[in-house]
Amino acid sequence: MTDPIVNSFWDRTTGSWQYVFHDPETMKGAIVDPVLDYDPKAGATSHENARLILEHVRANGIEVEWVLDTHPHADHFSAAAWLADELGAKQGIGEEVLKVQRLWKEIYNLEAFEPTDVFWDRMFADGDSFKIGNLEVKVLFSPGHTLASVTYVVGDAAFVHDTFMMPDSGTSRADFPGGSSKDLYETLQKILALPDETRLFVGHDYAPGDRGAECCATVAEHKASNKHLKDKPSEVAYREVRDARDATLPLPDLMLEALQVNIRGGRLPEAESDGRSYLKIPVNYFEPR
Repeated sequence: MTDPIVNSFWDRTTGSWQYVFHDPETMKGAIVDPVLDYDPKAGATSHENARLILEHVRANGIEVEWVLDTHPHADHFSAAAWLADELGAKQGIGEEVLKVQRLWKEIYNLEAFEPTDVFWDRMFADGDSFKIGNLEVKVLFSPGHTLASVTYVVGDAAFVHDTFMMPDSGTSRADFPGGSSKDLYETLQKILALPDETRLFVGHDYAPGDRGAECCATVAEHKASNKHLKDKPSEVAYREVRDARDATLPLPDLMLEALQVNIRGGRLPEAESDGRSYLKIPVNYFEPR
């Protein structure tokens, strides 16, 4: 089995990790969870993060075949659509995103919007696999953080998005609309059942304490030292800790802006009569935290 070469890119503003992986034999590759920059005070998007990725793949001769999102992100806009257009690549996400579209259609009261797969070239089901060069990519449905999350397992690497954090931070929250600590616990167990040497590439790191930002730890390292999992808690015990922690967390700064972009695969809402796109904020749908 061929293992991928993985390069990581950290967005300090949102604490998000973005990845490029490729087959060293064919130089074919993919991008995972790229960030579209957004200035909320100006209401303006830009492409600093995406251009760094673009420069990397072009400088290294990587032929990007897929731009993949693991889920519709709540804390940053996705640059998947922009990068797919720039690189002539296909765009993919998990098939349960249709449920996320239905959920947020109601929250935003998007009367003219209908759940659709039109924004992606392929919507992956649990157990699907596809090839990138000599690499086999396996899709693992991994809900909990959202109801649509998937993990991409590629050789000895797994892109686990917002399930695991780094071991000293534990695991990710499960309190967003459609999230579930029960589902997250089951997902974590599935990922921990991967071979011990599997490298787990996380979706976020906020660099706690004095350490720098980190993006990867093995299954074995998580089993030994993940602060939420090292003692092999029961589902009840894990959920008690997870739900209590989530109750203290504010909603992500960009959640209400980001979801209406990310349910469209990283595309802004259709322009109105003046040629501009507008984002909606559902006032008082969520309670103050």
